[in-house]
Amino acid sequence: MIQNHEIDYKIFGEEMQYVEVELDPNETAIAEPGAFMMMDDGIQMETMFGDGSQQQNNSILNKLFSAGKRMLVGENLFMTAYTNIGAGKKHVSFASPYPGKIIPLNLQQLGGTIICQKDAFLCAAKGVSIGIEFQKKLGTGLFGGEGFIMERLEGDGMAFMHAGGHVLQRELAPGELLKIDTGCIVGFTATVEYDIQFVGGIKNTIFGGEGLFFATLRGPGTVWIQTLPISRLAGRILRYATTTRKEEGSVLGGLGNLLDGDGW
Repeated sequence: MIQNHEIDYKIFGEEMQYVEVELDPNETAIAEPGAFMMMDDGIQMETMFGDGSQQQNNSILNKLFSAGKRMLVGENLFMTAYTNIGAGKKHVSFASPYPGKIIPLNLQQLGGTIICQKDAFLCAAKGVSIGIEFQKKLGTGLFGGEGFIMERLEGDGMAFMHAGGHVLQRELAPGELLKIDTGCIVGFTATVEYDIQFVGGIKNTIFGGEGLFFATLRGPGTVWIQTLPISRLAGRILRYATTTRKEEGSVLGGLGNLLDGDGW
């Protein structure tokens, strides 16, 4: 069994944060491709198949099966490992992909397992396992949307998630039920029960604008919630990018675009 590397860290910034990880000699951090920001001289980058948590005792078949699950949900088959091959302490930094907050997770203090949105993982100490969490209920699978297929972070080291907008950490008491938009879930501890419910009501379905389903989270456990899911951010940007708009603050709005000829 590969022990998790014990890494120190600092988080910088407000809206566009980055995390600086301090590596002792021979310590390694892993990250998804695209998370890297900068590093000191003396750190070696290596692309590896999987997360490196069990490579010494995993069979080729198990590796391929795990990779197949990641491919199925659009995840990258490879991770990048950053190892300090120098004599002293070195630093490597990973940046958040869009405005929001970086959430540090001490897995040892959180029961060893976190379930998170598949795009929330940023980086971790080597030895932390990053796998796919498939929901067992068919209804959840068919209708869960963003919340259906999630990632499972396992180990006893540090891991880091990224969330959009403001982040709320909420403690659920045993039996306490929280109803939440699937996209607003960043992650939760393994003790939390997760399911999908139909909103119900013909008016809600047609005119509500919030989708047909929401998630239910039942305690006990810890839940992290984001105010700006990346899907909402992307949807707003796409809507504005595909429309010619002038004088957004104008009372005329879209009518003004028609009158000045842009709408023809």
